[in-house]
Amino acid sequence: MNLQVLPLPQAVWIREAERQVPPEAWVSSMPHSSLSPANTYEVQVITGNVPKAGTDANVYLTIYGEEYGDTGERPLKRSDKFNKFEQGQTDTFTVYAIDLGALTKIRIRHDNSGNRPGWFLDRVDITDMNNEITYYFPCQRWLAVEEDDGQLSRELLPVDESYVLPPSEDEEGGGGGDSHPLDSLALEQKDKSTTFSVTVKTGDKKNAGTDANVFITLFGTQDNTGMTLLKSSKTNSDKFERDSIEIFTVETLDLGDLWKVRIGHDNTGKAPGWFVDWVEVDAPSLGKCMTFPCGRWLAKNEDDGAIIRDLFHAELQTRLYTPFVPYEIILYTSDVFAAGTDSNIFIVIYGCDAVCTQQKYLCTNKREQKLFFERKSASRFIMELEDVGEIIEKIRIGHDNTGVNPGWHCSHVDIRRLLPDKDGTETLTFPCDRWLATSEDDKKTIRELVPYDIFTEKYMRDGSLRQVYKEVEEPLDIVLYSVQIFTGNIPGAGTDAKVYITIFGDLGDTGERYLGKSENRTNKFEKGTADTFIIEAADLGVIYKIKLRHDNSKWFADWYVEKVEIWNDTNEDEFLFLCGRWLSLKKEDGRLERLFYEKEYTGDRSSNCSSPADFWEIALSSKMADVDIATVTGPMADYVQEGPVIPYYVSVTTGKHKDAATDSRAFILLIGEDDERSNRIWLDFPRGKRGFSCSSVEEFYVAGLDVGIIKKIELGHDGASPESCWLVDELCLAVPTQGTKYTLRCNCWLAKDRGDGVTSRVFDLLDAMVVNIGVKVLYEMTVWTGDVFGGGTDSNIFMTLYGINGSTEEVQLDKKKARFEREQNDTFIMEILDIAPFTKMRIRIDGLGSRPEWFLERILLKNMNTGDLTMFYYGDWLSQRKGKKTLVCEMCAVIDGEEMMEWTSYTVSVKTSDILGAGTDANVFIIIFGENGDSGTLALKQSANWNKFERNNTDTFNFSDMLSLGHLCKLRVWHDNKGIFPGWHVSYIDVKDNSRDETFRFQCDCWLSRSEGDRQTLRDFACANNEIRDELEETTYEIVIETGNGGETRENVWLILEGRKNRSKEFLVENSSRQRAFRKGTTDTFEFDSVYLGDIASLCVGHLAREDRFIPKRELVWHVKTITITEMEYGNVYFFNCDCLIPLKRKRKYFKVFEVTKTTESFASKVQSLVPVKYEVIVTTGYEPGAGTDANVFVTIFGANGDTGKRELKQKMRNLFERGSADRFFLETLELGELRKVRVEHDSSGYYSGWLVEKVEVTNTSTGVATIFNCGRWLDKKRGDGLTWRDLFPSV
Repeated sequence: MNLQVLPLPQAVWIREAERQVPPEAWVSSMPHSSLSPANTYEVQVITGNVPKAGTDANVYLTIYGEEYGDTGERPLKRSDKFNKFEQGQTDTFTVYAIDLGALTKIRIRHDNSGNRPGWFLDRVDITDMNNEITYYFPCQRWLAVEEDDGQLSRELLPVDESYVLPPSEDEEGGGGGDSHPLDSLALEQKDKSTTFSVTVKTGDKKNAGTDANVFITLFGTQDNTGMTLLKSSKTNSDKFERDSIEIFTVETLDLGDLWKVRIGHDNTGKAPGWFVDWVEVDAPSLGKCMTFPCGRWLAKNEDDGAIIRDLFHAELQTRLYTPFVPYEIILYTSDVFAAGTDSNIFIVIYGCDAVCTQQKYLCTNKREQKLFFERKSASRFIMELEDVGEIIEKIRIGHDNTGVNPGWHCSHVDIRRLLPDKDGTETLTFPCDRWLATSEDDKKTIRELVPYDIFTEKYMRDGSLRQVYKEVEEPLDIVLYSVQIFTGNIPGAGTDAKVYITIFGDLGDTGERYLGKSENRTNKFEKGTADTFIIEAADLGVIYKIKLRHDNSKWFADWYVEKVEIWNDTNEDEFLFLCGRWLSLKKEDGRLERLFYEKEYTGDRSSNCSSPADFWEIALSSKMADVDIATVTGPMADYVQEGPVIPYYVSVTTGKHKDAATDSRAFILLIGEDDERSNRIWLDFPRGKRGFSCSSVEEFYVAGLDVGIIKKIELGHDGASPESCWLVDELCLAVPTQGTKYTLRCNCWLAKDRGDGVTSRVFDLLDAMVVNIGVKVLYEMTVWTGDVFGGGTDSNIFMTLYGINGSTEEVQLDKKKARFEREQNDTFIMEILDIAPFTKMRIRIDGLGSRPEWFLERILLKNMNTGDLTMFYYGDWLSQRKGKKTLVCEMCAVIDGEEMMEWTSYTVSVKTSDILGAGTDANVFIIIFGENGDSGTLALKQSANWNKFERNNTDTFNFSDMLSLGHLCKLRVWHDNKGIFPGWHVSYIDVKDNSRDETFRFQCDCWLSRSEGDRQTLRDFACANNEIRDELEETTYEIVIETGNGGETRENVWLILEGRKNRSKEFLVENSSRQRAFRKGTTDTFEFDSVYLGDIASLCVGHLAREDRFIPKRELVWHVKTITITEMEYGNVYFFNCDCLIPLKRKRKYFKVFEVTKTTESFASKVQSLVPVKYEVIVTTGYEPGAGTDANVFVTIFGANGDTGKRELKQKMRNLFERGSADRFFLETLELGELRKVRVEHDSSGYYSGWLVEKVEVTNTSTGVATIFNCGRWLDKKRGDGLTWRDLFPSV
């Protein structure tokens, strides 16, 4: 096929040239003229008989044939009429061309020139003079910027003459009324065409806009659209201005797969130069939206001087969705007085299971609103909308109540659509016969209609047309719903704003309804009142959700909703929605719209999701475990994937170059062992935010396939234009389920025109800095809020978990808009250290927000890997006014109905020393540590002495209803340094466990003062009751070896244990026929005497043949699954998850090395390490300008035995933390063991608070072991990620 595409300047040239070339000369210039005989086509162009239908513009025609392509674009100049294309006129033209064979389509357009360019084309008739065949191409549409869809070009298909020619007089007339035979073809013709929505983005550069005439050509694999002028923008009257977005409609036939766009202009106007960012082409009927990046000038004086550019689509930016289908919608206006309307009518179509289309307005402009919906008329529309499935359950129609005569009386609505195999159509009739008017009937402008009958026309195999009429079986009932809304009885609760409600059920929704007229009150929504409204809708089934909003209009717009009750007046079902929230810009979280779920609803609440992190959390949840990925639709379809999915934390730092930023969409792709790859994981921002700005640090919570040990990571973006360049400075990836964080210093461009010209790059993690952040286990956490008035909260909620193997830090539970509301259970994913089985949980709220109280019912934790359940019960208030009048609670873990801890009470006796100035006026706090965790912060407030902590006095404090800590080991005491005399010298503190009748002493004998001693106000003390033994020299180890099902052995096995202090000798396990070990699926236990090794770090395992034993040629392997080693003196347990096949060898040089997977330290072992130690802390500030800080700096050091608590780094008469400086401090605390983390932070005080921390070095002065914690990040609210704290980990 030879397609002649004429850019605009060439079209102008043709007009001049055609005067000099005789018509017959067109034939000799046509392709294939030597292969096909010449032909003459008589073209009759019939202009419609509607007002202002004629045009003064130049018209062009292209004829397409089945055999020899097309005629090329021909100007229609010489008509048999003097004044061409007038209203109701037929113009005849002669086109000379080769014989094209049977005609398949035509393309007709005009150039929008002249005083009256708009044109209503009725049809085009073309007669093949050689074969004496006439083809009829009906149009009956406008080619005008101001009318219809604004297109100046149409592609038309031929139809049978019976559809366009009037019937002969002897033929019987049908009862069609005003209907035209062509009306029945409109739906089929729409199905054969493709409507593209073309969006053009003009760049944000100086003089980027253009005054020239812009044209576009879409190229498909089968055809192209020809040159299409972009005249009628749906968004702006002044088109193609700087940083503007224009949307146009382009309709075409049989284009094939779109692969290229040509865009250009004619270089006319005062400022013709134009900078195009991108072009987006959306085809709803194909379910595909494609982006064609440009990022270049179309200007004679810019770039390369081109004013026409060919653009190719960026594959990564292509968006796929469910294709739309055509509907023919006919709305019949009744024959009653004033039945017509000038309002804009909308429609929503519903299928089964609440699947529906978007609300669609039927008219595109004011003229159509006045033309359609007249009294006793039928208004026909062909629209592409979402496919709602095989069955249409109901429709909703309404209008916007605008215009001079907005009221409308609708008789009925017909919806016709193609059958699934497109061999016929079905028409559903929806009776109405009601007013949609604010002054008639029930004064509603929205109606829901259900189908009454279905008329099906289907072509049979023999070519006959089968027509079937049937009534709809069991249609939905039209139901009256009584909606009672209770406004709260608190100051300022009422509202004068306009209120809207949407009710959702399992069969659909009501759409948004304005609550205009209250059935029981004149002044609606007043404080402490209940208003009743009647809503008519098709049966919603079981109602589970409502959406309330108001428009914030008038003076008193703030509104407090107490609850909403909905009754189904037909079956008397009742639904209760407990609200208790403000809809206000000034109160709570400042929202005017809220979703509320029915009191008994326990289903999915993903409609609350608004950010990518919300959807990733659902993808990780247990509810997705049994879901077929192929059936997932909607927003979740972009987040689900096959295989085991785990969370990842990604942080990307953009460089400081002036062009470093990008608005492109970034992604990562993870590559594991054996080249196992995840899907492309998109790094999407929450709604309202886009792009990576210069010097920014952006963090993302995502989920992806678990590829095992990650070897490589690919980072890229979907930008394809020069404007989408991106300079990546640093990439961080944290894998909580593996306890590993990788940091890559990238410093490379991802850009088409920078660096090596690539927009994605693969990084090898061998080049990354790796730190151990602690292995986390995924838990599904469900929180139940109680069913009491005001039970929900806006406060921040914090959780600390305790288990047999340690405890977590305090973490905040994300509220995410609608969590922790009255009688609601909220389920979300938590990443928790591997400390199970759990023993207790501490929950704390900060008492802030407009609702500072919370009624906590219970909490459930479910291990996502094993399914183990742990329940925590409370059932009381966290409040300073109600219940126990506390903001903190501790809950005992309940596993299989058994409580994991016992309850007790503690008596704390504090002895202040008998030295000058020993007493304090400050507020004193303690934390008690024992074998079952810690007590949390306890304020020493109520003493038997009126004036507490005076010199040589003993103060006693009682703490009842506490979970037992078991044997105590440590006490942390501090004060807030307030009062006239804050300094304090404490002698000792006794803590008595009243249920055990045991007292634990903590000897202090030191100052807690900013002006005395070492000026520390926080100290840790070891329990004097615990005996500190001498270090062991020898001990016994119990070794438990589990053999897997992958292979057993009759041979010997040897092991060597590698500890922090020593290495053991070889331990040989000799296998024999009498005492057989290492059978499949069995566990064998051995004891091994050795020197004391300290903490065991690794294990060497060998598989050794017995002496004089024949080894066959085939490889013999032993499957060792797990090895557990217990040090018998202290009871420390070391777990090795091996799961490895070890081959049989004759020599000992062949072995496997396994790192310890998990360590459980016994309480007895912890006690031995609790000795006072001084730590040297060196903080190095960065060298960049402004790196120093004037803020107060704090540090917390975390180790295997606990943490130091938050300590301020301060020295008298020194200017600390200046640019490039290294500041040294000493902190005294109890031995922390192996250092795992340092948290450094500041309070943002001072004139220059921003701080660049280079690194922190911590040295145990008793052992000389130094641990370096690299940082290299800003702690600044105005730089990077805006954080003023960092958790630093030692490099692996």
